[in-house]
Amino acid sequence: MNNIIARFNELVPSALPFVEGKLEGHKERKNYSIVGPGVAEDSKQFIKIAKPHGFNLGAVSAMPKNGSGLHSHTTAEVFIIYSGSWRFYWGAEGKNQTILNEGDIISMPTNMFRGFENAGDKEGLIFVVLGEDDPGIITWVPEVLDKAKKTGMALLDDNSLIDLSKNKIPEGRKLLEPINQDQINKFENFNLDQIQPYISKIKNRLEFEKNIGEQLKLNQILGNKFEKENFNPLIEQHTGFNLTVLKGTKGKVENLSFEKSTILFSQKGNWEIIIDDKKYNLSAKDTLSVPVNSKVNISINNQEISFLNCVSKL
Repeated sequence: MNNIIARFNELVPSALPFVEGKLEGHKERKNYSIVGPGVAEDSKQFIKIAKPHGFNLGAVSAMPKNGSGLHSHTTAEVFIIYSGSWRFYWGAEGKNQTILNEGDIISMPTNMFRGFENAGDKEGLIFVVLGEDDPGIITWVPEVLDKAKKTGMALLDDNSLIDLSKNKIPEGRKLLEPINQDQINKFENFNLDQIQPYISKIKNRLEFEKNIGEQLKLNQILGNKFEKENFNPLIEQHTGFNLTVLKGTKGKVENLSFEKSTILFSQKGNWEIIIDDKKYNLSAKDTLSVPVNSKVNISINNQEISFLNCVSKL
């Protein structure tokens, strides 16, 4: 069952995952596909756990003032801040923005342009959950495609990535045309107050914590279910998956069984996961795909507060 675990230090990132990857502010970035292919435009992107789960899990690391250009998705995109401070900005012109920090979570509305960059002073890391097995293609604002083309990078009309400084446009293909203003006007925009319900800051979660198992706490971020128990989510948005955060120093929850595709990924601390009597140790940033209907025990024995994220298909 080695194909159910993804050790972060064994992942192979793409250093040129998207069309804007050679631009200043985007080139000092790495993209990881952990569960599923995600939306990377790099056809050679390494995927650790390829089995469909009904959602995708990826990660992005970036140096200061680096990140992603303005783009939109047709499915959910949920960011979990693992380290550093990150500036998220949105709208076709990217005028609205907010700063999020370690432990904070934002679930971006679909059909809205968004971008992000490392706002700290050292390399930062975020994990990203995308909706559905096929999260679709990325739509970029025209400015991103125009600037990328000057570096030699472009998208073909099938949305595949091409480096024009090294390759010719294949016969039967042509370059993807940027969307026009009428198409841009069909995308949503939100002011800062409107985006707040899509944000869960770690400092605001204490009063919503629920007890689970022995000495563990639970925050239901998205969806209304952890395993077979129902909880009220902190973010009311249909993404197609549940997102739950477990918290503890020393504690456990036993005899769990997930009826839908589920992954566990450690944000902080070394968690012990036992699946049908087989033991797995998850260090920070490691991910485990839980076989459906297996018996699962989760425990932590640490000196400081630790966090374990759980995503399961609705």
